[in-house]
Amino acid sequence: MLKFIKIFIMSFLIICSSIGCGSNNAASPKNITLTMGVTPWSSTVPPTKIAKSILVNMGYKVEEISADAGGVYAGLSKGDIDIFMDSWLPDMHKNYMNTFGRTIDDVSVSYPNGELGWVVPTYVEGIDSVADIKGKESLFDKKIYGIEEGAGMTMTSKEMIKAYGLDLEYVASSEGAMLAQASKLIASKKPVICLGWRPHPMFVKYQLKVLKDPKGFFKTSEVHVLTNNKLKNKAPEAYNFLSKWNIDVSEIEKMIVEIDNGISPEDVAKAWIDKNKDKVDKMLGT
Repeated sequence: MLKFIKIFIMSFLIICSSIGCGSNNAASPKNITLTMGVTPWSSTVPPTKIAKSILVNMGYKVEEISADAGGVYAGLSKGDIDIFMDSWLPDMHKNYMNTFGRTIDDVSVSYPNGELGWVVPTYVEGIDSVADIKGKESLFDKKIYGIEEGAGMTMTSKEMIKAYGLDLEYVASSEGAMLAQASKLIASKKPVICLGWRPHPMFVKYQLKVLKDPKGFFKTSEVHVLTNNKLKNKAPEAYNFLSKWNIDVSEIEKMIVEIDNGISPEDVAKAWIDKNKDKVDKMLGT
C-alpha cells in the first residue's frame, strides 16, 4: 500500500510538472524581467514610462537601461535590451538599423509625424531654408548647436554643412546643454541655429520654425517601437501589447512639458493611463 501511494504521488508530480501546475511556471510574466532602453532625449521618457507601467501591471518585472542611441541599438541586437519606444525611421536611425537591424523586430508605429531638422527663432528674418544661411553664417557666430556625437541628427547635420557649403561649426553636446545655449540666446533675441524635433517642449516654450531642407537630408519620420527578436517567444503577451501600441504626438509633447514643470514621469504616465483606459484596453486586446 505504501509503495502504491509513493508511486501515485510521484506520478502526480510528474504530470503537474508537464502541464504547468502551480503559479510559478516559466511562462508566467512574474518570472520574466524585461529591459527598456532609454536615450537622453526627452521624447523617449513619456512612452517608456507609460509602457513600463502597463507591463508591470501585466505582471512583468521591468528595468530601464540608460544609454545613447548607439548603445540602445547595440543592446537590442545582443538581447541585453528588450524594448525601445523611440526609434526614428526610416531616415534618422537608418544607420543603426543597417548595423544592428538583423536581430531587431520593428513591431509598431508609435506616431507617424515626428518632425525634425534645423530650427531658428521666428524673429530671425530672411532665413527660412538651410540654403538661406550661406553667406550669413556670421549672423549665427558661425555655429550650429546640436546633440551628442554619433547621433543620427549629428551625422546628418555634418553632411549638410558640407553639402550646402556652409561655414559653420557643429557644436556637439547633450540635449540639455544645446537647449540651455539656445535659450540663453533666445532670451537676448539673438539669432541661433540648433537642432529641433517634435515632440519637444521647445516648440511650446518658444516661437521656432523648422528650416526647409531643399536637398532632403531631413524628412518627417515615423517613430517606431522596436524589440529584440527574442521577445516574441520570451514574452508573447508583452510583444502583442507593443505591436498594438500607438499614441498621438501632441500627447507626448504635452507630457514632456508637464515633466519639465516638475511632475514626476511616473505620475504623468499614470494620469495618461487613467485618462485613456479604453485605448489601453484596446492595445492589450481586452
